[in-house]
Parts: sequence; structure tokens; C-alpha cells
Amino acid sequence: MTDAVLPADLEVRPPKQQRSREAWNRVLDAGVAILEDAGYEAFTIAALCERAAVAPTAIYARTTSKDALFLAVYEHGIGRLRAEQGVFADGDRWAGLAPADLVRAAVGEMVGISLRHQRFLKAIVLLSAAHEEVQRRGDRYARELGDGFTAVVLRAGEAIAHPEPEAAVRSCFGTVFAATMIRVAYGPAFATPSPLDDDAFVAHLGETAVRYLLAHAPG
Repeated sequence: MTDAVLPADLEVRPPKQQRSREAWNRVLDAGVAILEDAGYEAFTIAALCERAAVAPTAIYARTTSKDALFLAVYEHGIGRLRAEQGVFADGDRWAGLAPADLVRAAVGEMVGISLRHQRFLKAIVLLSAAHEEVQRRGDRYARELGDGFTAVVLRAGEAIAHPEPEAAVRSCFGTVFAATMIRVAYGPAFATPSPLDDDAFVAHLGETAVRYLLAHAPG
């Protein structure tokens, strides 16, 4: 869903019949797969029709705008990431963790979501600089992820060595998120002579967060 009224050429008419919904879901799945495999340059209506095994009318019945179609695929793909963000609302996941372990675990979950979907996100991140609507939606998604991360890390609020714990946690999130998006977009070898594998990358970000947030805390 969007949080603003879209121009008519970006609207998508939702299917009502089950058969139409099934065909539309195949289109959306195919769109995500195309972005993962070949990026936005390969995202065409012809490619979607071939991959989803649907006639062009299945798409034109929903919208006549490629941009609207792309944004529908974007929301479909981001929905998969949002589903994984539920971990931040799972109280049992975070219960009983010491502050440093809590911070490391929160970083691990947050970065892990992006790395598991990095093929999709790469296409989105690289496009966002030139696509205002994608950038706007990406900013909104980042805020949602940041809210979940912040709520979890503030469970250790008394151990956070900053006068404004929430501001510190949000700043920490911004740094970790930015580093993750650079890795997603440009790969592990970008701007470093010694690339880290994913596990080491997550561990390093976790330790960075611990040192920033808990640097002067006991233990």
C-alpha cells in the first residue's frame, strides 16, 4: 500500500476473480524473478508475459503503464521482506538476552533480511537514485525496519551509553543499514581490499553496533 494518492498512470486495477488473481500473482512473482536474475533493464512486459505464461491482456487489464506494473512488482517483492520483519515483534526472540547479545542479534536479524533478498534489493537500490517513487517507497520501508530494530534494541536502554538512547539507536541503525545497502548494491569487494563473507560482515557490524551503543556500559 502507498501513503499518498498516486497519479492515474501509476494505479493498478486489482483482479476480482480467482483465476485473474492467480494470473496476476504469477505476473508479480515473475517480475520479482526477472529483477533478481537480470535487473531493471530486463524488466519488460514481453519478458513478464513469457515468464509468467500469461497473455499481454492479463497485464493490460490491470494497467497500461509499465511504471505502475513495476511498482506493483516492487511492493510484491518488498512484501516478502516485510513478512520477515515480524521477528522484531516476537518478544520470545529477544527475552533474556544480555545487552551486547541483544544488539548483536538485532543487527544479525536486520542485516540478514537484506542479505537473503539481496538479488532483488540490488535492482531496487541501483534504480532508486533515478526513480523518485522508488526512492520514496524505499525510504518508507527503511523507516519501518528502523522502527522495529529500535524497539528491540531499546530493551537494553539502561545499558546504552548515550544521553539519548533512542537517538543513538536510530543513528546506529542508519549506519548499519547504509553499509548493508552498499554491499547489496555493489558487492562485498566494493571499496575494500579484503572482502568479508556474509557471516563475517554481519559479525563485524554487530561488534560495531555494540561498541558504539554500549562502549561505556558495565560489562
